[in-house]
Amino acid sequence: MKREEEIRMRVSETYTCAVEQLEKSPSSCCCGPSPQSFAVTLAGYSHEVLAGLPADALVNAFGCGNPLALAEIREGEAVLDLGSGAGIDLLLAARLTGPTGKVIGIDMTPAMIERARANAAAVGLTNVEVRSGIIEELPVEPESIDLVISNCVINLSPEKKRVFAEIYRVLKEGGRFSISDIVADPMPDWVHELGQLYSACISGAIPESDYLAGLRQVGLVDVAVRDRLVYDHAQLVGLLDSELSGSCCCGSSPIPREQIFKVADVLDGKVSSVRVIGRKPAKATP
Repeated sequence: MKREEEIRMRVSETYTCAVEQLEKSPSSCCCGPSPQSFAVTLAGYSHEVLAGLPADALVNAFGCGNPLALAEIREGEAVLDLGSGAGIDLLLAARLTGPTGKVIGIDMTPAMIERARANAAAVGLTNVEVRSGIIEELPVEPESIDLVISNCVINLSPEKKRVFAEIYRVLKEGGRFSISDIVADPMPDWVHELGQLYSACISGAIPESDYLAGLRQVGLVDVAVRDRLVYDHAQLVGLLDSELSGSCCCGSSPIPREQIFKVADVLDGKVSSVRVIGRKPAKATP
């Protein structure tokens, strides 16, 4: 099995495990402290925006930001969510596009796909479709999407250049993207070797400059960071706290507490949640 496939399998297994654990006990897990409180506070969602969403969509939210903030979704638009999970951003986007629009979610984890579909049905949204697939090879027609969103997922991809190229491919001319994700300064080798940190959104994160360059290299323009939250020591410990109990390790040993604090010491101020925006250029008029 190729390394890329191994990483995707491990990430999918971890998030399946996270969902199963949260069914038993809605405690902290992967990519943040308690998912619902993280979505409401650090990620930038207001209580008013989240009102009326199924509890399952909130409890199983593992994002690191709010890609819909100031995305200016218009009625009738086609929106694509990369790594849609249990559907929190799918549902919010579907409200904004209205019945004449369409929101498509892509996820590779069957447990997440099942929940997203159930959550959309629970609130009566008929303009949501969730497809099984990987974000490096999207099951989406070329030039069919007005807006691509994603929430703390691309950092998990072992082939980010392919993801960036796919964003360009599926966007209509003039189409735009709004992505919340984790970026990080170069890390010591021993941090990368802690396999549990990959699904915790740390080991797969790349420098912000590389992230922006990757988007520009495929032809996307007006690429810029709109929002940034730099994690301090305490926030990093919270981000990784699930590993202390082993609740998301799915067969691997939990990272000892002293190791978590050692990681936080090394990465203090070097890991950020950013929201990156940009667009696909429109054809020049003659």
